[in-house]
Order: sequence, then C-alpha cells, then structure tokens
Amino acid sequence: MIAGAKDGRYHHGDLRAALVDAAIALIAERGVRGFSLAEASRRVGVSAAAPYRHFADRDELLAAVAVRGLHLFATMATSEAGDTADPRQRLAAMTRAYVRFAAEQRPLFDALYSAGLDKARYPYLQRAWAPVAAYRAVIEEICAGDVVAADALADALESAAHGHATLLLDACNVHDRDAVTAAADKAAAAALALIDGRQALLRRALTASDQR
Repeated sequence: MIAGAKDGRYHHGDLRAALVDAAIALIAERGVRGFSLAEASRRVGVSAAAPYRHFADRDELLAAVAVRGLHLFATMATSEAGDTADPRQRLAAMTRAYVRFAAEQRPLFDALYSAGLDKARYPYLQRAWAPVAAYRAVIEEICAGDVVAADALADALESAAHGHATLLLDACNVHDRDAVTAAADKAAAAALALIDGRQALLRRALTASDQR
C-alpha cells in the first residue's frame, strides 16, 4: 500500500505525497511517459479531479518526483563521501553514488534524466538541484578556478557517470549487488583518472574551441 493510504482514504496533507508515490510506482511499471494524472489518482483511490489541487498536469507531478529524486541522490552522494575533505575523493564518491542511484532508484533516475522537464518552469525543481550543482565548486577548486578546465572536467565526469549507469541499466543487472558495486567502483575509478588527466581534457577543450 502506498505511504499515507489507509483503506483508500487520505488524511489532510497526505495526498500530494501519495500521488508522488503513485507516480513512482507507475514509472517503474510503464516508463516515465507511460501514465496519466488520472491513473495516478485511481492508484491512490481519489477522484480524477483531486490531483489538480496539487498539480496542474502530469509534468508538474513528474517535477515533484524529480525533486524527491534529487533529495535522495544528494543524500546518497553525501553518504558515499563520508567525512573526506579531499575534493578528488568527493567527486569520485558522487560518481559512485550516481551509478548506485540509477540502479537502486530507476523511476527517480528516469524522472530526472529522461522526462525532459524544463527546470525553468518549476522553481522548486531548480532549487532542488542546488546540492548537486554545488559539486561544480569542487571541480573549480581542483581546476584552480580555471573555468574552461572546469567545464571540460565537469563534462567528462558527467559522461563517465552517466555512461557507467546506462551500461548497467542496459545490462539489466540492477538487482545484482555485485554488478552494481562493480559498476559504481569503475565509474569512481574513471572519475579519478579524469581528474588526474584534466590537463589533457583542457587541451582537447581548447583545441575544439579554436576550431569553431
């Protein structure tokens, strides 16, 4: 039973969270675009009109799902990093958390990266990105404030994290704990290699800029 539900009835203030729970379950079953707001309302046992007190449309419900995903991802990244103050290890931990998040929270991952939401439409979604965006400062610290180098490293780290996560999802190994751990560790190792090789990334970025 979805959190907040008691015999199909909801206490005041629970419906929004219950609709988010329902959307997550529907995404798991049908994909990020495979459900309607009316289906979410049926899932929680309320009228088709009830969700509109909280969400204007399905995209706004998806944005709420994405916010929950961002909060969870930020928590996972913090947990992976532990007490380390080493910026290299913090970025490696974020990369490892990204892969684990994709494997363990696939509906939330899809809401974040496959729904095509326009963050400009949802200020609360923009605000929820802040803890993740804060890692940009870590990247700039490593790159000694060089914006071009930081851009190149950020792009490479994102590609490494997303690539390892996608390969894991495509292989359908998300329920294999050893496979998830191996993929997360490989992504973290790739992140460290990219950080150590950032001068090569910078040279490539500068060459591409000169060719434009």
